[in-house]
Amino acid sequence: MANWSDPRPSAAPFGGAASGTRTEARDAGLRSYMLSVYNYMASGVLLTGIVALGFALSGYAQAVFGTPLRWVVALAPLAFVFAMSFGQGKFSTSTLKAMFWGFAVAMGLSLSTIFLVYSPTAIAQSFFATAAAFGGLSLYGYTTKRDLSAFGTFLTMGLVGLIVASLLNLFFQSSAITLVISFVGVLLFAGLTAYDTQRTKALYAQVAGTDMEQRVTIMSALSLYLDFINMFLFILRLFGNRN
Repeated sequence: MANWSDPRPSAAPFGGAASGTRTEARDAGLRSYMLSVYNYMASGVLLTGIVALGFALSGYAQAVFGTPLRWVVALAPLAFVFAMSFGQGKFSTSTLKAMFWGFAVAMGLSLSTIFLVYSPTAIAQSFFATAAAFGGLSLYGYTTKRDLSAFGTFLTMGLVGLIVASLLNLFFQSSAITLVISFVGVLLFAGLTAYDTQRTKALYAQVAGTDMEQRVTIMSALSLYLDFINMFLFILRLFGNRN
């Protein structure tokens, strides 16, 4: 028999409705946050591609990369990354946004040489292969229940090793080592795509509704941008036909 004097039966539906509303609001906020991250990331990649193609077609790329200015163009993106990474807590949101777009332009200037080295078909095929792989891996990172934190630590260590090997190969100029580095690079950035996606999703719970949300959005977009671009470059080196 129902206990009509007990308020709990009638209280439960209201509590459940309130909890459901909060959950729906949180999910909507997460979707908006992730969409904003991917919009920044995709817009940055698009801007980089436009700048790279325009700079290559203008003839300036070939002229600049035949002078010492090539080092300025090549190292400028790295300067942006370091500045944004170490200054993200100090810079305003508008400054970080401006730096992100500046970084995308600098990357475009730096990557313009791929249009001088590889055929347009090879570049297009590598880009679409990267886009497909990135989409699948990012979806996995977003949906998986597995904690990828330990995996991320391993990948970061592998990335350091990859950088060291790449620097050493500047002196050895070994085609075999270049092939191995490219293959390992694809695997590393494939793993980092899944890891960074999960980390981006997890960060939302910490910054939702705070003044840090927009900054984290930009920095997360930068991480995923770097994963995409590096995976693209390694795939291009592996399978791209040179001019």
